[in-house]
Amino acid sequence: QVQLVESGGGSVQAGGSLRLSCVVSGYTSISSCMGWFRQAPGKEREGIVVIDSNGSTNYAESVKGRFTISKDNAKNTLYLQMNSLQPEDTAMYYCAVKKRWDLCIASELPYGNYWGQGTQVAVSS
Repeated sequence: QVQLVESGGGSVQAGGSLRLSCVVSGYTSISSCMGWFRQAPGKEREGIVVIDSNGSTNYAESVKGRFTISKDNAKNTLYLQMNSLQPEDTAMYYCAVKKRWDLCIASELPYGNYWGQGTQVAVSS
């Protein structure tokens, strides 16, 4: 059974930073496509970044240059470093692992995946 547990959310002022973590367990496939998506109240899920087994990444334009994804395979942990946070980044953030995929791209992450319980990020102006 695949389980994902996120942590690291919180409240910050605009321009601040947060680092999210996600511990993944039960996923044994050699190849992977995993990343982060977010959902703000009343809005659709937005895939923001993915990383594949080779370390290749794909970012949504909304976070490119501000957010950085990384993973520690030894710890089965996925990270999201978020800098220059803005009020529009306020959302529930989820890490996710794709069950199957043709392309490992951020826009496809919110669908057909395993995901965790989420961690809330609130950015005030």
